[in-house]
Amino acid sequence: MKRSLLIVSVFLLSKICIAQSISPFVFKEQPRKKQVDVLYKGHLLTAYCWYDSIKKPVLFPINTVNGITVTRGYPLAPRPGEPTDHPHHIGMWMNYESVNGFDFWNNSTAIPYDKRNLYGTILHQKIISKKVFGNTASLVTTAIWIQSNGEVLLDEKTEHRFVVKNDLLFIDRITTLTARDTTVFFKDTKDGFFAIRVAHELEQPSQDERTFIDAHGNKTTVAKTSNDDVTGRYYSSTGLQGDSVWSSKGTWVMLKGLKDGKQITIAMLDHPANVGYPTYWHARGYGLFALTQLGREVFSNGKERLNFSLPPHHSVTFHYRVLIASGANITTEQMNAFAADFAKEK
Repeated sequence: MKRSLLIVSVFLLSKICIAQSISPFVFKEQPRKKQVDVLYKGHLLTAYCWYDSIKKPVLFPINTVNGITVTRGYPLAPRPGEPTDHPHHIGMWMNYESVNGFDFWNNSTAIPYDKRNLYGTILHQKIISKKVFGNTASLVTTAIWIQSNGEVLLDEKTEHRFVVKNDLLFIDRITTLTARDTTVFFKDTKDGFFAIRVAHELEQPSQDERTFIDAHGNKTTVAKTSNDDVTGRYYSSTGLQGDSVWSSKGTWVMLKGLKDGKQITIAMLDHPANVGYPTYWHARGYGLFALTQLGREVFSNGKERLNFSLPPHHSVTFHYRVLIASGANITTEQMNAFAADFAKEK
């Protein structure tokens, strides 16, 4: 009996090793560059980056399975014709505008030295694990959220999970935040929480110049665009489209447009276990595609209030899913099915 169990165990282990060895996913660590590349069939899908200049870890760039870059290049790898507003919008990231009064969202090297005491930074700590299995890859990392005087407010553990199905790329971000020795207070505000800054071609057309003001009164002007330059449009789970999606609630939103001759879809999905589900959408036409359930007072015009807080040593977990598609017309019905499957996961 023991011999039979041993044979079965060895057989199952060998099957697992074979499945891992033939996975199309490969992680390539580049410690000097402070990044880990995520390769699929030898091509770059994205890289987990923790450069000193960007004030938080990000995924950058993000490419479709067939190699089309869907994120803006500026400020790390600017491309001709790109807008250069909001230098803190880089790739895909998670942070927030008001954490115990410190602004993590707007922090960048563009902040004047005499104002940097108002901002917080997320510092990568270490890589916990890198695993590949078939068409799935998982990267687990840790980071700390620190205020300007060096005090640590939050410990972060994040898993980025990458799955390819039928040439569709799914990226899950599962982040657990744990308060250190003080209560951590997330004031209701608009700038957060999980976000992507998309390529110029995927912005929405706008005939007007737009000016945005952050919590510190800093103004950012975004130039007008036209159908000649950009092709994007937002679609919400509630049936809203275009600029109407901003400040609405919904379980998912997708952004559709054309780039490099292909139809591109980027979709973000909220999970029922997240605080404040379903989330509000901070989806701007100029290319910021974000969601935040933490800014309810702002997005509801004062009708709701959350002001979420974490007592010392308590934790909260956020789970999001992103879909990246090229050359496929993702329908509302498909998105509803993706959302239903996502909701079943724990």
